[in-house]
Amino acid sequence: MTNYVNIKSFPHGLKVFLDEKATFDELLNEIVIKFKDSEKFFKNTKIAITFEGRTLTDSEERQIIGAIVSACDIQITCIVGKDQETEHTFLKAVTQMAYEEAQNTGQFYKGTLKDGQLLETEKSIVILGDVYPNASIISKKNIVILGGLYGEAYAGADGANHFIIALDMAPQKLRIGDFRGQLTEKQNRWLIKPKHVPKIAYVKDNRIVFEDIKFTEELLNALVF
Repeated sequence: MTNYVNIKSFPHGLKVFLDEKATFDELLNEIVIKFKDSEKFFKNTKIAITFEGRTLTDSEERQIIGAIVSACDIQITCIVGKDQETEHTFLKAVTQMAYEEAQNTGQFYKGTLKDGQLLETEKSIVILGDVYPNASIISKKNIVILGGLYGEAYAGADGANHFIIALDMAPQKLRIGDFRGQLTEKQNRWLIKPKHVPKIAYVKDNRIVFEDIKFTEELLNALVF
């Protein structure tokens, strides 16, 4: 077998090193083989994952995640960036979500919500995909979107103040508890941009604020789980 893909563990999950000289199809095939070979080791585990060695597009990341999930019984709770602050904040959110799932209060959804689709849950939810324009996600608790939020999201439908995280935050409508918010950035929401900055939306001082993902005590204290 070629050695285009190397998998190493780190304290919060796995590092997957990808050979920049290999084609994407070669990488994808080897990823499937290596994760299938390790299926017993990863069985029923929940991990964060980071990719190194080459730059991946959003589409390529999603294809790889889908291939890994299909190859073995594993739950990828987060794609971690190299930036330490981003990593800490994501890992805190993912840890909480994993805990909630263990308590039967959280769930995962693999796939993209397209025009006109509605996903409604009483649990916190991690979406492995995008929420397209005119699609909606409603959760009584927290929402973490490992993709783009371009449609509508409503968290904290139980009346409490929770949070919404997205790798690309450009919602048509966003609501947390009794508060409604909208990004003020001037942008074409539905065009693919060369670089996405993960954002979190949460309630502070009776209004929804949007912040780039970063690890600060003030931010973490503002999150109501």
